[in-house]
Amino acid sequence: MAGDAQEQDVTWPRPKFRYLVDIADVGTNLPFQEVSGLDVDTQSIEFRGSNNPIFSPSKVPGLKKARSVTLMKGSLANDNAFFDWHTKIGPNAIKRSTVTIKLIDEKGALVMTFTLTNALFTKVTGVEFDSDRNEVAVERIEIVCDEPVIETG
Repeated sequence: MAGDAQEQDVTWPRPKFRYLVDIADVGTNLPFQEVSGLDVDTQSIEFRGSNNPIFSPSKVPGLKKARSVTLMKGSLANDNAFFDWHTKIGPNAIKRSTVTIKLIDEKGALVMTFTLTNALFTKVTGVEFDSDRNEVAVERIEIVCDEPVIETG
C-alpha cells in the first residue's frame, strides 16, 4: 500500500487551496482567500537581417516581465496592515518587501514556494459594499516585484 501513496504523490497534481502567505514586516501565515497573477512573460523582439531570404522577421527572446500579483482577503476588524504599508510609499520613500507564498500538502508539508523579491505595493482596493449581496467583505491588494523565484519542496 505504501507504494500506492508514493505513486499518488508523484502522479497526482496538488490541490491549490492549501497555502500560506508571508509578507516581511506585515505578518506570517496571513489568511488570504485568493492569490493570482504569478506570471512571468518574456517579450519577443522581431529581427530580420537584410540578407535573410525569408520575407518575415524572426522572433528572439527579449526582456522578462513579471505581472501584478493580486491578493484577496477578508476584511478583519482593526486590521489596517495593508493600508499602513501603502502609506509608507511616497517620493523617495519606497517600502519594498519580500512576499512568500507556500503551497502545502494535506499534512502541512511544504510542496512549492513562490518568492517575490523587491515587492512593491501598488494598489489597495477596499471593501465593495452592496446591500443586496450575502457575501464576506473582501479587500484586494496588488503588488509588483522582480521576477518571482519558484522552488519545489
